[in-house]
Amino acid sequence: MNNHDFGMYISSLATKSMIYEVAVSPKPGLVDRFNSGAHKDMDFFTFIDSSMILTNYFYKCTMAGIEFDEDDYALLLKIIRPLGIDAEKHMFEATKGVNTHKGLVFSLGIISAASGNLYAQNDSINIKAEEISVLVKKIAKGITLELENAKSKESPTYGEKLYIEYGVKGIRGEVEDGFNTVLKYSLPGLRDLINTGNHINDILVQVLLNLMAYTEDSNILGRHDMKTLKFVKEKANTALSHGGYLKPYGKLFVEEMDKYFIDKNISPGGAADLLAITIMLYMIENGNKLA
Repeated sequence: MNNHDFGMYISSLATKSMIYEVAVSPKPGLVDRFNSGAHKDMDFFTFIDSSMILTNYFYKCTMAGIEFDEDDYALLLKIIRPLGIDAEKHMFEATKGVNTHKGLVFSLGIISAASGNLYAQNDSINIKAEEISVLVKKIAKGITLELENAKSKESPTYGEKLYIEYGVKGIRGEVEDGFNTVLKYSLPGLRDLINTGNHINDILVQVLLNLMAYTEDSNILGRHDMKTLKFVKEKANTALSHGGYLKPYGKLFVEEMDKYFIDKNISPGGAADLLAITIMLYMIENGNKLA
């Protein structure tokens, strides 16, 4: 596989991971094939439009990683950040101003760049998630330091406001840690479940529940508060104690969670982003195989 083909390959995996994520159903409070969750400004098709418009961006990030040959990987972040800003503009144009994938523009863009660089080093298309994690840490080293200056800003960003109020680092923290939540909780679960004979949709609902149980979800904090985040974690753990979406009673429990979260305007969007990241890392490891 030449460099161009690898760039196309990784960009297709990034897009596919976002489409798989929105297709997983039901996802309590989130947009899926069944409903729009706790969102009145977007639906399943909004996510499809947003996913497809970002494919070229992921290709550019992968190629930037392939071409990068410096020792200081923080310089690679400086190269791809302007690409991400441009991609966000295209996303908002495609969705008529709705933020569907801003967090994934950042995180999947860095994964694409890291994958490209590792491919250039090793000439292998199958790359372990742990290798990507190590390189992502180098690329994103120190990015949460930006949050320390948030208190002195006149107009802090959404993520900076949450850091000021709750001390959570959001997607910046996840990236700087090399997606530790994914490597610790969701990716091992996906690896274990993939060959159990369960449908891929049900497996991914189960993976999402694990993420909801452990993620410091900034989307929940932004809409509500720490008490609601604790409640969501407890609900996810209760669902898992009933077997999650892989057991009859657990399945009913998740369906009731969805109704309740919609009614209370609860959307675990941070966990949803980490689900897409989990899917992409798994597919990079396994050559585009998920089911």
